[in-house]
Amino acid sequence: MNTLIDKYKGIHPGIILERLLNKKGISQRPFALSIDEYPQTINAISKGKRKLNTPLALKIEKRLNLEEGTLALLQTYFDIKEEKNKLEKNTPNLNLLRRSLFWDTDISKIDWQKQSVAVIKRVFERGNDIEKEEIKRFYSNEKIEEALAQGIRKPYTIYRNKEKV
Repeated sequence: MNTLIDKYKGIHPGIILERLLNKKGISQRPFALSIDEYPQTINAISKGKRKLNTPLALKIEKRLNLEEGTLALLQTYFDIKEEKNKLEKNTPNLNLLRRSLFWDTDISKIDWQKQSVAVIKRVFERGNDIEKEEIKRFYSNEKIEEALAQGIRKPYTIYRNKEKV
């Protein structure tokens, strides 16, 4: 159990459930019905959109022959990670950033530190002055300069033998 917990600590247990089901070749719907649960519930949990409560975790663990408490502990560690993220306030002021800037992702699930380069590039390419100022406030100038420098290249430039064509 410890290796599974340590390996997946902080990851939503639904994602682990989905991997386990795929690994064993079990479809979600038959699995849900086999443990007397609604398929929609298992689907929502496996997509990380719903928490895994303890009674359901115990049913799943029993059916998949997992050690008792594994998924419940993973849910607890995930909840702890979420709370730490909220307490640390490691997000920019989301009231100043338009959700349309991040149309392709759920803005509440962005890891602002790990995905800083992508966020900085996106805001500086498509953002307005208020959004750029918020990103400047949130990230250090060095981090912004580094991220923007990574994206400098001329489009459609062809190089042959290190010479520009």
